[in-house]
Amino acid sequence: MNTEPKPIYGDGNPETHPLTWRLSKQEHVRSADDYETLEGYAGFKKAIGMQPKEVLEVIKAATVKGRGGAGFPAGIKWSLMAPNDGGPRYLICNADEMEPGTFKDRLLMEKLPHQLIEGMLIAGYTLEATQGYIFIRGEYIEAAGYLNEALEQIRAKGYLGENILGSGWNFDLHVHTGAGRYICGEETALINSLEGRRANPRTKPPFPQVAGAWGRPTIVNNVETYNNLPAIMLRGPEWYIGLSAGKSKDPGTKIYGASGKVKFPGLWELPFGTTAREVIEDHAGGMRDGLKLKAWLPGGASTDFLAAEHIDLPMDAESIMKAGSRLGTCLLMVVDETQCMVSATRNLEEFFARESCGFCTPCRDGLPWAVKALKALEDGTGKKEDIDHLQELTRKLWIGKTFCAHAPGAMEPLMGALKHFRGEFEAKVVNAAAQTSNVEQA
Repeated sequence: MNTEPKPIYGDGNPETHPLTWRLSKQEHVRSADDYETLEGYAGFKKAIGMQPKEVLEVIKAATVKGRGGAGFPAGIKWSLMAPNDGGPRYLICNADEMEPGTFKDRLLMEKLPHQLIEGMLIAGYTLEATQGYIFIRGEYIEAAGYLNEALEQIRAKGYLGENILGSGWNFDLHVHTGAGRYICGEETALINSLEGRRANPRTKPPFPQVAGAWGRPTIVNNVETYNNLPAIMLRGPEWYIGLSAGKSKDPGTKIYGASGKVKFPGLWELPFGTTAREVIEDHAGGMRDGLKLKAWLPGGASTDFLAAEHIDLPMDAESIMKAGSRLGTCLLMVVDETQCMVSATRNLEEFFARESCGFCTPCRDGLPWAVKALKALEDGTGKKEDIDHLQELTRKLWIGKTFCAHAPGAMEPLMGALKHFRGEFEAKVVNAAAQTSNVEQA
């Protein structure tokens, strides 16, 4: 285990740490001029010298997977966008980042705002977009400010506006602050909010690629996804795929993180396939003195709990899925042996119940039922039927039973907790029965 914090950028090599290497040169790179001295906008300039279809083939060949949690290949998603009919076409960055335990996008926006913007310029040119929006969480005040400053800087350089760099392409980019709803992580709810509507998910199809913002073709990707594009354009898809060679089928690097009672909570750019043990012990310094790992969430609150025995799993989509969870955002939340799994799960379910948009009955009513049952177990008034009820909810609020993926995501930590730590739930019932018996005897 390491005895001091490790930097996010590793050895600062652009060949191995494409997302963060610039932070080895400066604490932050917020000036367009500074960014350009560090290969900034070189990938965009290369892309704009190609045909949009050629750039799309590069992204498809690199098999860039979305970094928002779903992991869908960006190139395939882009290829499904409706053909250009001369009307408006929109590009959106999902920078809402309200997943509990996740804070990677914030770092990228605050310290490397131009890298996100360059990635969006590459995507916008490829998709022949006419307008772009960075939909950012309202609480990210500093990040929004740095992004707006960066946009002004590149407008002055001619990278936004009409006939960008003589290419004939017209495009502008705006920062839009959200009002603070977790459901805006779902792309169609985000689009509704952007339009000034209530943030409810939309029926699909039609998908946003065909009819998204204001009824026009729209692509939505995550902050970290766009951050990958400049380096891919400069170094090529073969290099990108090789970054995780021998470790994982998932290409490239990922910003991993750890929070909870580890010695050094933080973020690190590492190849896909890095094990959870390496993240927790080698980079986060292991658990705090006197504590032992009991459980962990692989990628934010909406993933299944895994047990300490799973710590040697490679952190990639296939390995985590086989273990019964989901990779999500790759920011691990650790639980130590002093923490109660019933309480930890109740805390998460309270969040999800509060953040439900209320559109469909299973989610609107089912999540509060889960919270009520968990609270009863936690305070010693629960019954065995409450555990059975919770198990039943994981089936009734699962995929296909609700309008969107909010409730199924909320059920994931509950499913993992019941699967690996059901004994803790049952012990609450036994203790409650013992207390009732003592009271009656008295």
